[in-house]
Amino acid sequence: MTTLRVVVADDEAITRRGLRMILDSAEGIDVVGEAADGADAVRLSRDLVPDVVLMDLRMPGMDGLAATGPVVRAGSRVLVLTTYDVDENIYRAFRAGASGYVLKTAHPEDLIHAVRVVARGDALLEPGISRRLIERFVAVEPEPAAPAWAARLTERERQVLRLMARGLSNAEIAVEVFLSEATVKTHVAGILAKIGVRDRLQAVVAAYESGFVHPSR
Repeated sequence: MTTLRVVVADDEAITRRGLRMILDSAEGIDVVGEAADGADAVRLSRDLVPDVVLMDLRMPGMDGLAATGPVVRAGSRVLVLTTYDVDENIYRAFRAGASGYVLKTAHPEDLIHAVRVVARGDALLEPGISRRLIERFVAVEPEPAAPAWAARLTERERQVLRLMARGLSNAEIAVEVFLSEATVKTHVAGILAKIGVRDRLQAVVAAYESGFVHPSR
C-alpha cells in the first residue's frame, strides 16, 4: 500500500494534534506537516508536495480559502475541514480547486475515509450534499453559451457527466446505463481530460457553472 502524505492546516493547535493522532493511527496515512494558517499550508505544500492538505477555511491572516488555489497548483489535493455543511465558502473553495469537504464533527473513520477518497480522486465526497451545495450557490446566466469542452464530449460522456452531477458513483452509473464499472471509469477519465480538471467534483462544478447541467428547480 502506498502511504498517503497529509498536511493538516488549522489555527488551533489542539485541533491539529487531534487530527494528526486520528490520521497517523490509520494504516497507509502519514501526517508530514502541520500549518497554523494558509501561508504555512502553501509553504508546506510547495516544500513537501503532500497528497492531501486537510484545510480549515477559517484561519487568521491568509485563510484556507485564499490558500486553496496555491496549494492545488503546487500539486496537492485539498480536503476542506469545516464546522458548517452549507457554507458559501465551501463552494468558493470548490471553485478554487478543493476536492471535497468533511465536517469537524465527523467520526474519525469518516475523516480517514474522506482523506483516502480525495487522494484517490475517483469519487465525490458526500456526493448528495456536495451537489446540493453547488446547486445552492452556483450562479448561471439564463441561457449561457455552451462551453467549448461540451462539443468534445461523446454522447455517452454527456450522459455520464449528467449522472455524476446527480451524485452517482461509478457503480451506480454503471447500473443506470448498463455498462461495466470499468467502462464507466474510462468515460469519467475522458470527461476529466476534455474539461481540463483533475477530479469529479471539479467536473461537476464546471458542468453546473457552464449551464451544461442546470440546478434543480
